[in-house]
Amino acid sequence: MNNSADLTDILSLSPGELAREIAVLSERKFRAKQIFDWLHAKKIRDFGEISNISKQLRGELREKFCIKSLNIQKRLVSTADNTVKYLYALDGGDGVETVFMSRDRGNGLCVSTQVGCRMGCVFCASGQSGFKRDLVPSEMLLQLYETVRDGKTVDSLVLMGMGEPLDNFGNVIRFLEILKTGHGMGLRRVSLSTCGLVDKIDELARLKPGLTLSVSLHAANDADRSALMPINRRFGLDALLNSCAGYFKATGRRISYEYALIDGVNDGGENAAELARLLKRLPPGSCHVNLIPVNETAGPYKAPRPEKIRLFAGRLAKENINATVRRTLGADINAACGQLRRIWDFKK
Repeated sequence: MNNSADLTDILSLSPGELAREIAVLSERKFRAKQIFDWLHAKKIRDFGEISNISKQLRGELREKFCIKSLNIQKRLVSTADNTVKYLYALDGGDGVETVFMSRDRGNGLCVSTQVGCRMGCVFCASGQSGFKRDLVPSEMLLQLYETVRDGKTVDSLVLMGMGEPLDNFGNVIRFLEILKTGHGMGLRRVSLSTCGLVDKIDELARLKPGLTLSVSLHAANDADRSALMPINRRFGLDALLNSCAGYFKATGRRISYEYALIDGVNDGGENAAELARLLKRLPPGSCHVNLIPVNETAGPYKAPRPEKIRLFAGRLAKENINATVRRTLGADINAACGQLRRIWDFKK
């Protein structure tokens, strides 16, 4: 029997890639589609479950491919809002966190794309312990598949867990293709969050995937944003806004701008006025602001008082900037935005 490390990760293959692999086995083209459907629509765990191919082909698949899986190491359930945080164990001893969010308008799943993060945003736990590696498409898909197997109904996805999705561009694009074709989730139900990798936003615009782009902004001038988000030293606000305007022009999809409100840092009236001036440079109807009271991590950053958040939102409304305050989910289990991390003690 082959060592699994020597086998091809079949869940990470796009439909075209799988078709080419199956053709090498001298099988007819429709066999690849049959196998793809069993893997992603029926979500089988073993080739022996495929009932409409020959025993010989099932054996050949076992010799050439492996079907990866994730194991739930921890499952934490919020007592406040029924949010569930999963810690999934990966090959090699790594782990990744995934968050299931139960909402009136449909259940969402926050999927991680990397183990850790190299972006270094100062208020985010995911990058505080550094970057370990990219996730491959199967590891992203299995966060969804294993959550569904755990009895959850998932209506939408947000690529907003651990990692920067556009820093793992090729794997994320293959994941999206498989998600749409195999699992059958339209990409209009997917939101991708980025800290602002301008070159990759431009590349994504050329692909026109149909998903919602969420851009982490958090400050409205280069000096403040660079202090919070080191990526701004590489891609400043002018370049970022030009790229976002191009994405809207290419796709027609409104962009969501994420703004984490931090007490005493970016939550004053002058900050709101500056944010409004910045966003008015964008094409009309192209943006929406998500105000996020910053969630506590190991750093010194705290959320403003509720009345200060309301004042900030009101100031944007007076400037005709469409904004909402995001409801915090799962904070009691460290599952809220910015709280996911890459180092755990699996024994606890």
